[in-house]
Amino acid sequence: MARVSLTPRRTIFFRVMEWYSKRTYGKVLDPGRALAHNPRVLRSDLAFERSVAKWNALDPDLKALAEMAVSASIGCSWCMDFGYWVSRERGMAREKLLDVPCWRESEAYTPLERDVLEYAEAVTATPPAVRDELADRLRDRLGEPAFVELTAMVAVENLRSRINSALGLTSQGFKDSCDLPTAAHQAPSEK
Repeated sequence: MARVSLTPRRTIFFRVMEWYSKRTYGKVLDPGRALAHNPRVLRSDLAFERSVAKWNALDPDLKALAEMAVSASIGCSWCMDFGYWVSRERGMAREKLLDVPCWRESEAYTPLERDVLEYAEAVTATPPAVRDELADRLRDRLGEPAFVELTAMVAVENLRSRINSALGLTSQGFKDSCDLPTAAHQAPSEK
């Protein structure tokens, strides 16, 4: 249960955000509803997210895996749900997304992806527990611009996941909407 109501005052700014969210995601995002109780926080968050969306030095799949690893480490079900949906919409393999919480036991990941997942968890730990050899490997494989972006994305997802978890936000069903079987994809026994 959310720790703030998800029915903020319906200011013009909130209605514009609500319209954009419905148009872009099919529903109003609960973090937007929660942050709308403080319009300055919401405006700053939206401006920050627009800026972050322009970062492009890091491969989008590696970025998604890092974000999901942070969300899983923190336990943010809203972020896991939304991150899964966004990544599936981009075409990322379902198995990779489902296995993030147990990535160490999964065979779905390349060595580079494993390093990214480990790094995301290490940066998320309090205090951060990044080993020099892991950072060196990633910096050498990704290059410094992408390594800096990876580090910043892990920090950004920490911000998102911690805000959403602290506010008590939970899954909005995004994952379910992209995993619903269609008639063409159902097994014969399901039809």
